[in-house]
Amino acid sequence: MTDCVFCAIVAEDVPSHTVHETPDALAFLDANPLAKGHTLVVPKAHYEQLDDVPAETASGFYDAVHDVVPAVEAAVDAPATTVAVNNGEAAGQEVPHVHAHIVPRFEDDAAGPIHALFRGRPTVSKDEHTTLADAIVDHL
Repeated sequence: MTDCVFCAIVAEDVPSHTVHETPDALAFLDANPLAKGHTLVVPKAHYEQLDDVPAETASGFYDAVHDVVPAVEAAVDAPATTVAVNNGEAAGQEVPHVHAHIVPRFEDDAAGPIHALFRGRPTVSKDEHTTLADAIVDHL
């Protein structure tokens, strides 16, 4: 895709601090990090959302995430990471190319858990859970 910054990074038209590369994925430091060592992992091919990624590419993409997480933690001596994918504009995805954020986390970073993103939580009854579970199963 010609206007995609991540495609340009994969094509080496835009410089990056690449830390890992596989046939399916590229990992590089985020240019606007949330923490030192914040790394992005992208499929090399352009896919806007997770459900666009073919299964074989998704496996390679996840394998790269799996390999990069402990390397990032070790490089910055972080006891943990938050690994997140903003899947779609409504979820906060700013670049329409699938990417996983690997953000080093520390006890005193005050960022909070993913649950902190949501201020009001819905009340979901047991019957609603059953209906939702059935609907998800129907779409698989």
